[in-house]
Amino acid sequence: MSGPANDPAVSTTDLPAFGFESTLVDEVPGVTVPWQGAHAPDPRVVILNDDLARSLALDLTSVRSPEGAGVLSGSIPPADAATVAMAYAGHQFGNFVPLLGDGRALLLGELHDDRGRRVDLHLKGSGATPFSRGGDGRAVVGAMLREYLISEAMHALNIPTTRSLAVVTTGEQVMREGGPQPGAVLARVAVSHLRVGTFEFAARREGLTQPLADYAIARHYPEFVGHAPEDRYLAFFEAVVEAQASLAARWMSVGFVHGVMNTDNTTISGETIDYGPCAFLDSYDPATVFSSIDHGGRYAYGNQPAILGWNLARFGETLLPLVNSTPDTAITALTAVLDTFGDRYRQHYSAVMARKLGLGSDAVDVELVDDLHRLLTDHRADWTLTFRALAENLRGNSAPFDSLVPPDASANWLERWRTAVSVDRQNLSSVADGMDSVNPVYIPRNHLVDAALRAATDGDLEPFERLLEAVTSPFDRRDDRSDYALPAPENFSAGFQTFCGT
Repeated sequence: MSGPANDPAVSTTDLPAFGFESTLVDEVPGVTVPWQGAHAPDPRVVILNDDLARSLALDLTSVRSPEGAGVLSGSIPPADAATVAMAYAGHQFGNFVPLLGDGRALLLGELHDDRGRRVDLHLKGSGATPFSRGGDGRAVVGAMLREYLISEAMHALNIPTTRSLAVVTTGEQVMREGGPQPGAVLARVAVSHLRVGTFEFAARREGLTQPLADYAIARHYPEFVGHAPEDRYLAFFEAVVEAQASLAARWMSVGFVHGVMNTDNTTISGETIDYGPCAFLDSYDPATVFSSIDHGGRYAYGNQPAILGWNLARFGETLLPLVNSTPDTAITALTAVLDTFGDRYRQHYSAVMARKLGLGSDAVDVELVDDLHRLLTDHRADWTLTFRALAENLRGNSAPFDSLVPPDASANWLERWRTAVSVDRQNLSSVADGMDSVNPVYIPRNHLVDAALRAATDGDLEPFERLLEAVTSPFDRRDDRSDYALPAPENFSAGFQTFCGT
C-alpha cells in the first residue's frame, strides 16, 4: 500500500540520528504508508521515562530539547528515518472493518534495546492520517498520561506490555465532548505493532500474507525460520496462541480489564497494547465492564479469555493458505491448535493462582479457586486486597481478610486453603513473604487515576507523579502510601466509566 506524505512543517532536525531502522517498511511495504505528523506549535516533553530511554541508548538531554520534543510529537521528522502510518483491519465488537489503520499514530522507526531486541518507537496522537476516517488524529494530555501510567504499572507487575517513553504536549487545545483540552502525543515502545488486524488486512490483498508472516516469524519467533513451510506457519500460530493464553492469565490475575479487545488490539507478540478504556477491578465481579462503549458487556472482565480465543480464531483464518493448500486440511490443523487455547489458559491461570495463594506447586485445586471467586463475588471483596490479607492471615493476623469476607462465610474455605499450604511443609511466614512478592499492594486504582489525570489536565502533575511512583513499585508497602492501597469510595465506583480518548 502506498500514498503521499503530507507536507512537514519542518523538513529535518538537527538532533543526532536516533539510529532508526525500517525493516517492516523495507520487507513488507504493503502494510505501511509514508506520512508526516501534524504541526505542533509548542511541543514540550512533560514526562520522560529515563530508564527506558537509556535502555534504547537515547540521549536524555537531546530528547528533552525542543527539537527532541518536536520529533516525539510527530511535528519534526527524524533526520534518519521516514515515518509511516501502519495499515490494518479488524473485528471491532465482533464486526469486521476492512480498513482501520493508524488513525492518529505514526511509526517513527525501529531501535534496539539493551537486551538486543528490535523494538518500535511509535507515536499516538500525532495528527490525522489516511486512516483517520474523519477523526482529528489528535489526543489529549489526560488520555496519554493514562496510557503512560497504566502501561508502566503493567510492566512493573511483570505483564508483557507496550511501554511508554514520553508524553509530549503540543501547545494546542483539542476539542472533546467536555470542551477543549491540552493536546498531547504519547511515544510508546513495543517489540512490534503487528496485530491480528494486520494479518486480517494482509489476507485480503494478494501476495501479502506470506511476506508478513515470514517477517513476523523472523522478528518474534525466529526458532521457526528454518522449519519447512508445511510446519512453519502452524508452529507460528501455536506460538501466538501460547503467548496470548499466558497474557490472558496474567491479566486476570491482577484484575485488569482491557475494555476494547478488538482484533486490532491483539498483538502477535503477546504484549498488551492500547490502554484506552481499561481499568482495574476493585470489587471482584466477573461481569465488570468499565468501557463506555461496551454496552453489551462483550469485553467484561470474565469474558476476556474467551474473547482472546475468538480473536485467535480470526488470526488462524488468515493463515489458512499458508498452512496447507487444501482448505480442509488447513482448517483441521489450525483448529486442533486453537482447541488447545482453553487448556493452555487454564494451566497458566492455575500456575499464577498457585503463586498468589502461596502454594508450592505449579497447579492449584480448581475448586479451591472457584470457591474463592464465589466468596469474593458474594461479598464484593476487593480483589487486590484479598491476597495481601491472606498473607497476613498466615502471619496470624486475621483482621484484614475478615474485613473483606465475614468469618462465618470464609471459615471453611480458609481451613481448606491453609491445609493446602501446609501440605508443602513450608514455614508460614516464608510463604506469606512469597505471596507478598507476587501480589501487589498498589495498582492504578480508578479513583486515583481519575483524580491524577484531572489535576494533570489542569496543569498540576504532582498527583500523577506520586501515583506513578507507587504503581511502579507495586509490591513494596510503604506507610506514606497507605491511601494508594485503599479501594474507591462506593459513590465513585457506582458510576465510573472509561473512555477511548478519541
